[in-house]
Amino acid sequence: MEHSVENLVERLELIRHPEGGWYRETYRSGELIAADTLPERFSGGRPFCTAIYFLLEKYDISVLHRIKSDEMWHFYAGAALTVHLFTPEGKHRAIKLGTDIASGETYQAVVPADCWFGAEVSGDGDYSLVGCTVAPGFDFSDFEIGNRDSLLKQFPDHTEIILRLSDMGEP
Repeated sequence: MEHSVENLVERLELIRHPEGGWYRETYRSGELIAADTLPERFSGGRPFCTAIYFLLEKYDISVLHRIKSDEMWHFYAGAALTVHLFTPEGKHRAIKLGTDIASGETYQAVVPADCWFGAEVSGDGDYSLVGCTVAPGFDFSDFEIGNRDSLLKQFPDHTEIILRLSDMGEP
């Protein structure tokens, strides 16, 4: 059975995410990794891991952003979703999440820590419903929305993607 966006937002109790789309945290580990055992990029202790539902509508985007942890994406339902990833070395990779394995889609993919990434619905349908698992666990202090001008300077060969998946100026 195919669900409507409105139905999923209500039933999964989703709220708007600052990067675009809808989300709800579904898991936050009760145990913490101590700050002094984490890499210096973290400002304090973090849960072992966190997980969310993330729903992106057809004409919405997940703006380019980065976090300080690895993030695993899991495809659940709806249209295929493309995650655009830019490594610190300047390489671009498009990861297609979906059910058409024969055409290169996958059910899971990992965005490594400190990569810029954003997403857009790329298949037929009104939405993509995915899950995201972050380890060490997500904290909004580790979340940075990309600045369009800075990203265009850093990745000049990918102007079209950056213009499509970024906001103008500082967040």
